[in-house]
Amino acid sequence: MFALLFLLVTASVVLAAENDELVPITKYLSLGAKVKRLFNSHTTFEFGNPFYPFQAPLSRLEFPLNSWWGGAELRFSTPRFSIGGEVLRNALGDSDGRMRDMDWDDDAKPALESIYSESRCRMEPSYMVRVDADLEVSDWLGLPSWFSLRPVVGFRYQNFHMVVHDGVQYTWDGSRPPLALPGNTLRFKQTYWQYFGGLRSNIDAGRYAGISDLKLLMQFDWAYVEGSNEDNHLLRGGNRFTYENTFGYAWHASIGMKKGLSKNLFLGLEAEYLQISTTGSHRLLNEPFGIDFSFSHGVKVWSEQTSISLTLEYRL
Repeated sequence: MFALLFLLVTASVVLAAENDELVPITKYLSLGAKVKRLFNSHTTFEFGNPFYPFQAPLSRLEFPLNSWWGGAELRFSTPRFSIGGEVLRNALGDSDGRMRDMDWDDDAKPALESIYSESRCRMEPSYMVRVDADLEVSDWLGLPSWFSLRPVVGFRYQNFHMVVHDGVQYTWDGSRPPLALPGNTLRFKQTYWQYFGGLRSNIDAGRYAGISDLKLLMQFDWAYVEGSNEDNHLLRGGNRFTYENTFGYAWHASIGMKKGLSKNLFLGLEAEYLQISTTGSHRLLNEPFGIDFSFSHGVKVWSEQTSISLTLEYRL
């Protein structure tokens, strides 16, 4: 993605004018290394019973996203606009927390949660990508020079790949002892496409804090979301898959600070919150048993993601 973005920028603008002199386009480029930590975060889906007594939910699966991520940023910035992006990948290993699987499958008591399991959850290679562009409008609105206001539009892509393993299953009525579920029990893949628009602000905080080159950064945006899930229950008979295709919305807020360490080097700290909510269709497929049907009753997919990130940025 970074190579594509670089080619796009350099193909559209090769030289820029500054103080009546031509300067290389690289003057406006910055590169960054980023580390992100997700905590109190999950992605969850559930579906209802399309047959009588139509309980909803019938099943709910909650996957922890508490993990470390790392990657790189590239940005092209001018006083009037900027365009940039980032690519992050997770550190391999188990997420903090447990995957939870809940069922309400007793048709005689549809409101009773009948089966519950907790399992460890290993994150396979997963990715987060963001591309955005903004436009400075503070001077057009007559705002003070220390306050930057920029409408922003962009795209976020999240791809999660998780393997559930080594769990324990319980029945709430105690009708049988806890059942060990050794080894890999479930493979889950999920993708969110998020098309967002919002506002971004940059405030010169150093003038009030008495600290040189200190900026306060904020952003709020809303997104249209398309989601896709694939769930393979490895312990079920046959070759059982379920799929969800959903649509909905997300809102995202962030606040952070950036401090200049030298003429070209900057350190940034940012806290973010992202909430996704979608609904759609559920498909159950088990070809060896001749099962293939779809429904939309009680189908929901949602996620809450809280994170803190640290970025070291170098401006060329």
